[in-house]
Amino acid sequence: MKNRNLSETQTPEALLTELRSLVAEAEKMLSGAPDANGEEAVTTLRDRFEAAQERFADLYASARKNVTAGAKYADDTIRANPYQSLAIALGAGLLVGVLLGRRSK
Repeated sequence: MKNRNLSETQTPEALLTELRSLVAEAEKMLSGAPDANGEEAVTTLRDRFEAAQERFADLYASARKNVTAGAKYADDTIRANPYQSLAIALGAGLLVGVLLGRRSK
């Protein structure tokens, strides 16, 4: 599979950090006394939230595309090598069975 080169603003950690700061700012705004810049702050907060929603949608679409490509690759590989795939599945099942059997004793 190809390397996924995401920019810094599209990483899940960056999006999470942005959302946490957005929530913290909203809580601070709600707990504080209303001031003259309240309407401007709400507009700014709303704009930041909409931008975060767009980045999340892009990140979700990218992840969905990667998962779909991985599933298609696995399906193609299994169809090209059915006996090897069956042997690997049998070996993995046997290993899990042995480990679980030892655990229950």
